[in-house]
Amino acid sequence: MDVKLPHLGEGADSGTVVNIFVKEGDQIAKDQPILELENEKAVATIPSTAAGTVSKVYVKPGDKISVGHRLVALADGATPTASAAPAKSAPAKVAPAAEPEPIQTPHTEAASVTTEPGLEPTTETVPAAAPSIRKMARELGIDLTKVRGSQRGGRIVLEDLRNYIQRLQRLATQPKPAASPGAPKPPVESIDFSKWGPVARKPLTSLRQVIARRMAESWNAIPHVTQFDDADITALNELRKKYAKDYEAKGARLTLTSFAVKAVADTLKQHAIFNSSLDEAAQEIVLKEYFHIGIAVDTDAGLIVPVIRDADRKSLFEISRELEDLARRARERKLTGEELKGGSFTISNQGGIGGAHFTPIVNRPEVAILGLGRGAVKPTVRGDKIEPRLIMPVALSYDHRVIDGGTAARFTVDLVKAFEQFQETGVKL
Repeated sequence: MDVKLPHLGEGADSGTVVNIFVKEGDQIAKDQPILELENEKAVATIPSTAAGTVSKVYVKPGDKISVGHRLVALADGATPTASAAPAKSAPAKVAPAAEPEPIQTPHTEAASVTTEPGLEPTTETVPAAAPSIRKMARELGIDLTKVRGSQRGGRIVLEDLRNYIQRLQRLATQPKPAASPGAPKPPVESIDFSKWGPVARKPLTSLRQVIARRMAESWNAIPHVTQFDDADITALNELRKKYAKDYEAKGARLTLTSFAVKAVADTLKQHAIFNSSLDEAAQEIVLKEYFHIGIAVDTDAGLIVPVIRDADRKSLFEISRELEDLARRARERKLTGEELKGGSFTISNQGGIGGAHFTPIVNRPEVAILGLGRGAVKPTVRGDKIEPRLIMPVALSYDHRVIDGGTAARFTVDLVKAFEQFQETGVKL
């Protein structure tokens, strides 16, 4: 029997083979891992659906496969019980996507015309209409089978023709819907760079392709504005150093990102618009009553954004412990698909690497993202004195369709205040 790639979950219907754990002649048990599959931003382990001896391996590392693709053939294997549906099983419920895209139903112009009220094609081969109406339609180049007649028996009159033309005019002035992900793209010119010197090529990984596609979609769909500021984190850093050993003794690392998650969650409660999404299809703003903070993690394979759920309800210790666990598993590519979904706001902290202000790209369908640079000691005026203070660059990128400049400035002021006035009671274990 053949073991085939099963459906891996919402939106996970294909991937790239990373590792294969079996070879021809191996004896394997049911549910034993047979390969690793890279899909979106996670690596999934695919188990065998039956036990037996591997008689043939159909895939190799680097192969792109989809649901139903043959993986291995088993000799003396029992048919998996999962393949037979129960006789009286309840209909499966389809789970909604965790991050709904506002525009997911693009139509061609022709489809839009036929679904507009009054533009449905009639069921008759030759529509009923007066000779004068037929003559007018021929002169205007209108197909009468596309016009719905309002009179008895579906007869088309002058008013129906006029309404049809008016609706065509309205459709012509509407903005074109976003292109479908599967729509053909314009041809891209391939340049032979080897004409000017030696080159090396390596294929884009599945993860890098996903990152490239999503960044392009966010940049093209969202009018970005970035608000810059600086936060004095001298006192906050002293708190971090004071309690770092206590946190380590209990199995957590107290980092600046931990403070940032807590400060952001508290500030979002004061500025709900930053914890929202724009539903373009319904022309509504969705204000979320949960605070799920995405954390951009730099890995060898690319940028991965796991999500800390209900950050507002968790202590600084719980956030610190979860941050370390998510970051470790992100670098090992062991995160599940659900751990990468449902974020309402994202933080990108480059302080551990270096650099100052930068302009992060909003993680669509969110409406804002916070970028943090490396803190540096700078001379700062405090009262009548100049003192050395640890200053952290802050950059807030936001969707200008939803958020105005004044709103962003007020959010940034309150966020800086949350960093600078972080209470010790929130740090104590």
